[in-house]
Amino acid sequence: MEPVEIINGTSPVVLGFPHTGTYLPEETYSRLTPLGQALGDTDWHIHRLYSGLLENATSVRATFHRYVIDANRDPSGKSLYPGKNTTGLVPIIDFDGEPLWLDPPTEAEIAANLADYHAVYHEALERELKRIRDIHGVVILYDCHSIRSNIPYLFDGTLPDFNIGTNDGYTCMPEVQHKVERICEQAEHYTTVTNGRFKGGWTTRHYGRPAEGFHAIQMELAQSTYLETEEPPFGYDDGKAENLRIHLKQMLRSLEAVALSQEQ
Repeated sequence: MEPVEIINGTSPVVLGFPHTGTYLPEETYSRLTPLGQALGDTDWHIHRLYSGLLENATSVRATFHRYVIDANRDPSGKSLYPGKNTTGLVPIIDFDGEPLWLDPPTEAEIAANLADYHAVYHEALERELKRIRDIHGVVILYDCHSIRSNIPYLFDGTLPDFNIGTNDGYTCMPEVQHKVERICEQAEHYTTVTNGRFKGGWTTRHYGRPAEGFHAIQMELAQSTYLETEEPPFGYDDGKAENLRIHLKQMLRSLEAVALSQEQ
């Protein structure tokens, strides 16, 4: 299986999907605990949720699972949230702090997976971002994520439905953040926060360079907004998803309009 799937478009908005992949090499699968083999920390069905919401949007999706290598972590292994519980470049524990491996990967294996998976994904993403920036003079990366709404190991209480991340405003021009915030705040029956527990992962922080025409924003959705249940088998709820897609479509179209207004 190829480590990345790309859909080429011409819209100034690019969708990133670093955590929807479920592919594990057999060698990796056999060394995981039964808990690890269940792939519970997947961003379940997120590429399906966003499918078709923005005409001519480019998308870049990692097909490999984050337990192979996490495409949204700093390749150096540096923590995104120093001093807080989180998972690393190759997660050794899951989001509940439980062990994932019977036989953890060696440093050499991690280096190989960095080259074979992480680097390949980011080479594709960077190439597409540059291509779109060259067309429009500006590009907005919208990084698509989801997570269970209650994970005591990572955060207290129940996570808001919409979790907007711009690394405290550094990764995009203000209008990008404000447009998304406005739509989230006006969405009835949904809750929202900006730069709360999730401020944007390595992807958002790495590519968000507004002065160069690269803008990035992360959306971390609570999985309760579109799944039947946040437990196996993590079924997709068509009714919930269609209600949510109305607001996600507004976001993407609004961001596209912002980008087009910046064309030179």
